[in-house]
Amino acid sequence: MRRLYDWVLHWADTPYAVPALFCLSFAESSCFPIPPDVLLIALCIGEVQKSYRFAAWCAVASVLGGIAGYGIGYGLWDQEPVRQFFYRWVPGVSEANVTKVSGLYEQYSFWVVFAAAFTPIPYKVFTILAGVCSIDLGMFVLASAIGRSARFFLVAWLFRTYGPAIRGFIERRFALVTIAGTALLVGGFAAIKFVL
Repeated sequence: MRRLYDWVLHWADTPYAVPALFCLSFAESSCFPIPPDVLLIALCIGEVQKSYRFAAWCAVASVLGGIAGYGIGYGLWDQEPVRQFFYRWVPGVSEANVTKVSGLYEQYSFWVVFAAAFTPIPYKVFTILAGVCSIDLGMFVLASAIGRSARFFLVAWLFRTYGPAIRGFIERRFALVTIAGTALLVGGFAAIKFVL
C-alpha cells in the first residue's frame, strides 16, 4: 500500500499531474484504494493559486467515477466473478458492508450518498451499492456532486486561505472535521423536519 501511495504522489512532479488527478479521482470512486486527496494536496502545495482548478477536476472526475461505480452495481453485481473481485481486492467492500449499506439506502439514500462523498468513508462502497439497490440515479448524482465538490473545494479553500502550512492539519484532522460537519448538517435538517 505504501508503494501505491508513493506512486500516486510521484505524479505531482510530472507534466501529467492533472490527467493523473482526473484518472485517480475517477478510479477511486469505484475500485482504486488511494483517495485523490493525496495527489490533490500535493498539487495544491506546489501551485496554491490553482487549488480551485485542481478541486474542480477532482470533483468532476469523482462524480463520473461514481456513476461508473453505480453502473457496476446496477449491471454487473449479479455476476459472481465481479462480486468476488470486489470482496477480495477492493478495501471496504465486504458482504457485511453490502448488507449494512443496503439497509441504510432504504431510508436515507440522499444523506448516505452525501456522507460517503464528503467524508473519508470509502465512497466506492456506496457508489457500487447505490447501483445494486437501484436508488434514483438523479438523486445519486446530485448528492455525489454536492458531497464531492464540498470535500475537494474545502481542501482547496484551506490551501488558498492558509497556504501549505495547513497540510498537517488536513492530514491529521480532516476526517474528523468532515464527519463533524456532516453530522451537524444532517442533524440540522432532521431538527427542521422534526419542528415542522
